[in-house]
Amino acid sequence: MVNVVKDRAGAVPGGATHPKPLLSDVPSTYGYRTAGQRLRWTRIRFRIAVAGAGRRTWSDIAFDAGGGGVARERNERLAALLLEAGWTRAQTATAYNRVTAETLNGEVRENSRIGRSHVSMWVAGTRPSGIAPAILCEALSRRLKRAITPQEAGLAASTSPAHGALDWHGDPLIALKNVGSGLDTDRRRLLRDGVYSAAALVLPDETWWEEMSRPPADAGAGGRRAGQGDVQTVQELTLAFSRMDQRRGGGHGRRAVDEYLRHEALDFLRGRFTDEQSRRAMFSATAELAYVSGWMAFDNSEHAVALQRFNTAVKLAARAGDAPLSGHILRAMAHQALDLGFRREALRIAQASVHGQRYAAATPRERALLGVVHARTLAANDRRHEAARALLRAEDDLSNAHDGIREPDRTFFFGEASLAHETACTLRDLGDHQRAVKEFRRSVRTRGAAFRRTHAVTLGYLGATQIAQGAVEEACATWTSVLDAMEDGIHSGRARRTVVDMRHLLSPYRKRGIRAVTALDARAATCLAQVD
Repeated sequence: MVNVVKDRAGAVPGGATHPKPLLSDVPSTYGYRTAGQRLRWTRIRFRIAVAGAGRRTWSDIAFDAGGGGVARERNERLAALLLEAGWTRAQTATAYNRVTAETLNGEVRENSRIGRSHVSMWVAGTRPSGIAPAILCEALSRRLKRAITPQEAGLAASTSPAHGALDWHGDPLIALKNVGSGLDTDRRRLLRDGVYSAAALVLPDETWWEEMSRPPADAGAGGRRAGQGDVQTVQELTLAFSRMDQRRGGGHGRRAVDEYLRHEALDFLRGRFTDEQSRRAMFSATAELAYVSGWMAFDNSEHAVALQRFNTAVKLAARAGDAPLSGHILRAMAHQALDLGFRREALRIAQASVHGQRYAAATPRERALLGVVHARTLAANDRRHEAARALLRAEDDLSNAHDGIREPDRTFFFGEASLAHETACTLRDLGDHQRAVKEFRRSVRTRGAAFRRTHAVTLGYLGATQIAQGAVEEACATWTSVLDAMEDGIHSGRARRTVVDMRHLLSPYRKRGIRAVTALDARAATCLAQVD
């Protein structure tokens, strides 16, 4: 509907004028008053249609009633969905209120609690406003075991709960079905437009983990049979894509990961398992693959998408009862939050990652990984002594890793080089640039060729730390290696970010006649032009 700007006489664009309509002139079909439906006439909008050459007529009038528009006809789509769900109006309201209680956590908003009369009005044609469309669609999605969109339900598009807190109570299988689909693309656009926020980083309480670990009532009801061989297939695929991410960056291959999650992995999870151990193993394996998709999105600077993938991965890991894997994914969320400047939230998430069995049941190498990211978040919050203790503990944990202990495949990348990288970041954040440079160099020296993406990021950080110390030409030499790696086929938003930061840090030196700066800056500009 197009709003037309009019003056007090009723003039409209094009020079035509019309007298202001009175409420008594409004056709009754556009919003008559009936028993139990008390409409507030809050504003009138006009839409102009051109009928014939140069003649303008009023073609439509609509009203805002109780915060939402009144549609012209019964919402048959919504009525059909309620019939399919087998819900009365009262049962629909109850399901709706359950979702709002979980999602809003006590926050009061418009339509945060409804009754059966609301549902009756929506079916009759009144369009709900505020959060109502998203909440109603979530309730229907849970009931019907498939994603229901506002469009499918005949509702106006509205703000999704994803704009606030993450949905920790939504079915992870529904989330997997939407991965890589058109619906998922729509969510990406909404989330990318400014939804990565502190509100999105609130974690559920500890009782949630216990509830999620219980198998759903309809588990194993039908579908394909899945066993340990299928679990191994998912694990092998996960490791292959994780290795590719380390070599080439998150910009390579994520669509293939998402397609597998959406089809093959989802079919496995909906299938019949030989025993409870196989069921949990498949949920763990799929959680790891969803985590890899999230990490690839994070590395490629698709941060809201990454957050949604991490959310799904944590829910799958919790449903598997896999505490160390849950800690691993939370560690990634803390890493992302810290990189984006959410220091306090990053610390809270990192603390959750090392809480209880998430740390205690982990292997030494994974403990070291969880611990060093925790140390970084402590340093970012100026908790210096605690950060130092956490670093020492991470070093001890890594030293306890040996061939006699079976480590999960997801820790394959974490060794001396990775520990040195994270230690250097911690020291840098504490203001100890000299020791940070030493640790960055140790990371560069000890990292293998299979980890080219991370190597490029480390070099970028090293160059930034060097120039902070005034070592300009040394920083230029380091950053030259970053550009070499980028030109060799690395597609990574984080690596690209180091090039953007490089140019920013070089800007004070551009007019000083330093040949290395001039050459590097020109090459960096070319590199960015090619990847943007």
